[in-house]
Amino acid sequence: MERAKMAEESLETAAEHERILREIESTDTACIGPTLRSVYDGEEHGRFMEKLETRIRNHDREIEKMCNFHYQGFVDSITELLKVRGEAQKLKAQQQRNLDNIVLQQPRIGSKRKSKKDVYTIFDAEMESTSPKSEQDSGILDVEDEEDDEEVPGAQDLVDFSPVYRCLHIYSVLGARETFENYYRKQRRKQARLVLQPPSNMHETLDGYRKYFNQIVGFFVVEDHILHTTQGLVNRAYIDELWEMALSKTIAALRTHSSYCSDPNLVLDLKNLIVLFADTLQVYGFPVNQLFDMLLEIRDQYSETLLKKWAGVFRNILDSDNYSPIPVTSEETYKKVVGQFPFQDTELEKQPFPKKFPFSEFVPKVYNQIKEFIYACLKFSEDLHLSSTEVDDMIRKSTNLLLTRTLSNALQNVIKRKNIGLTELVQIIINTTHLEKSCKYLEEFITNITNVLPETVHTTKLYGTTTFKDARHAAEEEIYTNLNQKIDQFLQLADYDWMAGELESKASDYLVDLIAFLRSTFAVFTHLPGKVAQTACMSACKHLATSLMQLLLEAEVRQLTLGALQQFNLDVRECEQFARSGPVPGFQEDTLQLAFIDLRQLLDLFIQWDWSTYLADYGQPNCKYLRVNPVTALTLLEKMKDTSRKNNMFAQFRKNERDKQKLIDTVAKQLRGLISSHHS
Repeated sequence: MERAKMAEESLETAAEHERILREIESTDTACIGPTLRSVYDGEEHGRFMEKLETRIRNHDREIEKMCNFHYQGFVDSITELLKVRGEAQKLKAQQQRNLDNIVLQQPRIGSKRKSKKDVYTIFDAEMESTSPKSEQDSGILDVEDEEDDEEVPGAQDLVDFSPVYRCLHIYSVLGARETFENYYRKQRRKQARLVLQPPSNMHETLDGYRKYFNQIVGFFVVEDHILHTTQGLVNRAYIDELWEMALSKTIAALRTHSSYCSDPNLVLDLKNLIVLFADTLQVYGFPVNQLFDMLLEIRDQYSETLLKKWAGVFRNILDSDNYSPIPVTSEETYKKVVGQFPFQDTELEKQPFPKKFPFSEFVPKVYNQIKEFIYACLKFSEDLHLSSTEVDDMIRKSTNLLLTRTLSNALQNVIKRKNIGLTELVQIIINTTHLEKSCKYLEEFITNITNVLPETVHTTKLYGTTTFKDARHAAEEEIYTNLNQKIDQFLQLADYDWMAGELESKASDYLVDLIAFLRSTFAVFTHLPGKVAQTACMSACKHLATSLMQLLLEAEVRQLTLGALQQFNLDVRECEQFARSGPVPGFQEDTLQLAFIDLRQLLDLFIQWDWSTYLADYGQPNCKYLRVNPVTALTLLEKMKDTSRKNNMFAQFRKNERDKQKLIDTVAKQLRGLISSHHS
C-alpha cells in the first residue's frame, strides 16, 4: 500500500515537472519568476534539474540538426545580404550625390514680423529661388566618381527651406493657412509648366536632355521634401497630379525631340539618361512605368539609326573589296583570318604557304560587323528590366532586319552595278556561299549572349541563310546576263560575205576570239558550285546558238550563196568543238552540244540537199531532221532561190540547172503545204 502511494506521488511529481518545463519553454522571460519559485520550493528539486538537463540536451540536438540543415542556405543568405547592403550603400550614395548637385540658392529674410503683403513678397522671392532658373542647374543626373562612404548632404542641407516654413507659420497664426497653401500650389504649378517646357534645340546634344531632366528632378525633389516636412502644405494627391502632368508632357517632348536624332550613340546615351531619370524619381515614389514603355518606342528608333549606320558600313566594305581570294603567306596570318571568321578546310590547312582562302576580305569583315551590330543592340536592352527572352527576341528581330534589308540591299546594289565584271560576280557567289554557312555560328553567338536556346518556343530564327541565297541567285542571274552581253559584243563584229562564191578554210576570226573568251571565263568558274558553272555554260551556248540562227535568218540578209552557208557551217563546227571539249566539268556525253542541234540539222539539210529524207520523214518521232522547222527551212530556201538564178549557185549542177530550179520550187511548195497543214 505504501509502495503504491509512493508510485502515485512519483507520477504526480513527474507530471508536475513536465508542466513546469512546458511553462518555462512557453512563458516570456519577464514572467518566469513564479514558475522557477515553484521548482525551488518543491521537494524533488534534484530530479527536476536532471529532467531540465535532459530537456536542454534534446533541444540542443534539435537546434544542431536544424542548423546543419539550414547552414548553407544561411551562408548564402548572408552573402546575398552583404551584396545587397553594398549595392544599397552605393545607391544611397549615388542619390545623395545627385541631391548634392541641386543648386537652389536662397535671397535672406529678416526676423521681424511681416504684414500679409510682405509675406507674399518674401514668398515670391523664395519661389524664385526654387524656380526653373535654378532647378534647371540642379545636376541631379550628373554622375561623378566619388568614394562610396563619403557623407553626402541631402536636400535640406542644400536648400534653405526655412522661409517657406516661416511663411506657413505666419499664415497659420494669422488664420489664413489655406490661403497660403493655395498660393503656394498655384505658384508651383506655374513653375512646373515652365520647367516642363523643353528648349527647341534640346535634341541637338545630350547636355540639352540632361539639363531638361535635371530641372524636372530638382522640382520634384523639392516638392517631396516639402511633403514630408510640412503638415498639409502639399499632399500626395497634389504631387501625384503634378507628376501625372509632368509625365505626359515629358513623354510628349521626348517623343518629338528624339525623332530628330539620327546618331545611334546619342540615342543610346539618351536612353541611359532616361533610365537614370526614371530610377531616381522611382526612389521618391513616383510611378515611372510609362517612361519604360516609351523606351521601347525609342528602342525601335535606335534600331533604325543602327540600320542606317550599318548600311554605310556595309557599303564601304563592299566598295573597298578587291573581290579576290585572300592570300596568306604565314601561319600567323592564316590563324588571324580563321579567328575572324569560322572557316575549316583540312585540305587548305595541309597546303604549303603561300596559299589562298576561297573568299575575299569582305567575308570576315561583314561577319564581324554583324556581330558588332548585335552588341550594339544588346547595349540598349541593358537596365530596361527585360527578361532574357525579350532581349533575345529584340536582338534577333533587329538582326533579321539588318540581314534581310540592309545587307541584302548592299549586296544587290553591288551585283547590279553597270561595271561589274564576271570575276567579281563569281567571287560574290563564293563569298555569299561561305557567309550562308556561317549563319549557324551567328545563332550560337546570340544564344551565348542571351542564354536563350534556339529551340525555345517562339524564338525568332535568323534569316541570314535566305539573305545570302537570294544574293547568290541574283549574282548567278547577273553572270548569265553578263555572259550573253559579252557574246553579243563579239557577234557585232561578225562580217559575213553572204554572196561568197568560195569556201574559206578556217572559222571566222570573231568566232575564234569569242570561243577563246568563253574558255578563259569558264576556267575562272572552278570555285563555283558545280550547277552554277554548268548552268552558265549551257546558257552561254544556247544564247550563242540562238544568236547565230537569228544572224542567218535576219530579214536584212535577202540572198546568200552555198559558199557563205559553208563558211557559216565552219563557225558552227567551231562552236560544237568547244562544247565537246568540256569547258566545265559535270556534263554527260554530248549534253552541251545539244545547244547547237537546231543549227546543225538545218545546215546539214541544206548542204547535203537532203530534202527527200526531210519531206518523207517529217512528223516522225525519230526523223533525221526533227529539229528543223518547215518555216525556218522555207525562209532560208527563199534566200537561196533568188541567188540560184542570178549567181549560178548550183554551178555543179549546170547540166540540170533548169531541173534544180524546178526542184527548189517544188520543195518550197511542199514546205508551204507542211506549214499550212500544221497550222490547220
